[in-house]
Amino acid sequence: MTRSSWWIALCCSLFTLVGCQSAYYSAMEQVGYHKREILADRVEDARESQEEAQAQFSSALEQMKTLVAFDGGDLEAVYDKVRGEYEDAKDAAEAVSDQIDGVNDVAEAMFDEWERELTQYQSANLRRTSETKLRETRQRYDSMLTAMRQAEAKMEPVLRRLKDNELYLKHNLNAAAVGAIGQEFDTLERDIERVIAEMNRAIAESDRFIASL
Repeated sequence: MTRSSWWIALCCSLFTLVGCQSAYYSAMEQVGYHKREILADRVEDARESQEEAQAQFSSALEQMKTLVAFDGGDLEAVYDKVRGEYEDAKDAAEAVSDQIDGVNDVAEAMFDEWERELTQYQSANLRRTSETKLRETRQRYDSMLTAMRQAEAKMEPVLRRLKDNELYLKHNLNAAAVGAIGQEFDTLERDIERVIAEMNRAIAESDRFIASL
């Protein structure tokens, strides 16, 4: 939990009904947390959600390995675990998407404010320096967001495959169904490995971005 979490929860409760992000950010600034700090906290939260999603997708893969290797026993119990892993993976993926959306929301607000305030400078030298900093920060942010969105996009095909497996097993609780699922296991494994690799890249970009703020 980040240091501003309880303030965020408080402000969210205050402004949920009106849905006013500008009022939310103003309230946060009044208690000492500016957009740059909120952005850093949200990037950290997004990184944590990606790490949790990595662990969940890995867990789902391990459960599918157990299913493919099934050799007698309670197949319905195995199905229940497969279904549970799919639901947990789906929830983890949704959490990642929500966190990325939150990052993008505050980032756009911060960049818009920064751009507007450039006109307030009296010193041309300081304005040019700030413009350069804004451009560099925006470029680093865009690289990070692209990495996050690419990792996010890789999750959907995996979720579809997990759902297919869960549905097929649900209606065909027998060894033949396990064999049919096993034929597609290699593809699922590759897809999950790609997701994990993309998330590692996004996490590394997040670390670099936070260090630059």
